[in-house]
Amino acid sequence: MTKKYIVELTTDERSELENLVNQGKIAAYKRLNAQIFLKADISTNGRGWTDQKISEAFNVSVKTIERVRQRLVEKGIEGAINRTKSQKCYPQKIDGEMEAHLVALTCSEAPEGQARWTLRLLADQMVELKYVDSISHETVRQVLKKNEIKPWQKKEWCIPPEENAEFVCSMENVFEGKVFLQKKLYPRIEIYKKPYDEAHPVVCMDESSKQQIKEVRQPIKTAPGQAECYDFKYERNGIEDKVF
Repeated sequence: MTKKYIVELTTDERSELENLVNQGKIAAYKRLNAQIFLKADISTNGRGWTDQKISEAFNVSVKTIERVRQRLVEKGIEGAINRTKSQKCYPQKIDGEMEAHLVALTCSEAPEGQARWTLRLLADQMVELKYVDSISHETVRQVLKKNEIKPWQKKEWCIPPEENAEFVCSMENVFEGKVFLQKKLYPRIEIYKKPYDEAHPVVCMDESSKQQIKEVRQPIKTAPGQAECYDFKYERNGIEDKVF
């Protein structure tokens, strides 16, 4: 059968494709398309391989080779090397009004029994409130990303009663104390580097303490471009200890 789409490259086109193939970092499909064109080229400097021979050499189907030859003839080198963008048009799932409802819902209090909003909870609540007939958690994620909202993220923030030099100085002393403790306790880690001694085995124990805390200042809720902020002060309501 006579080929309908013939690959006949100019000197400049061959040079461009050869440079593309020899590049260190390039998408695999771009390199493959360039190699197919160079082998299928019937010009004076080309190889003039058959589709079957190209198929065996690069482990691609003959149909694929026929399609890329067609793209070269119809769209040129640039259009043939790159992948064809999808022409499908998908209806917009959520408009500006629905997006505003979703943002407002995300910045509101989580349902009773839930520590925070999750993507699936938000999707279900949007349907329950009849803002939308159906919506996936992935669509919710994209909207929140667009508006820079991260309901799962919290940021500890010091909210001083008054911003003054004495308060800042006190906080610096606390930070310096933490650094000192870390340096003082660090040598104990060396014990884990000692070789194993059967007569004197090392028994490792660990403790995990979980405080039951209550906020004393109202946290600042999540907003576009801002994570939820909560004060470092809290009220203790007991503690749980676990020893391993």
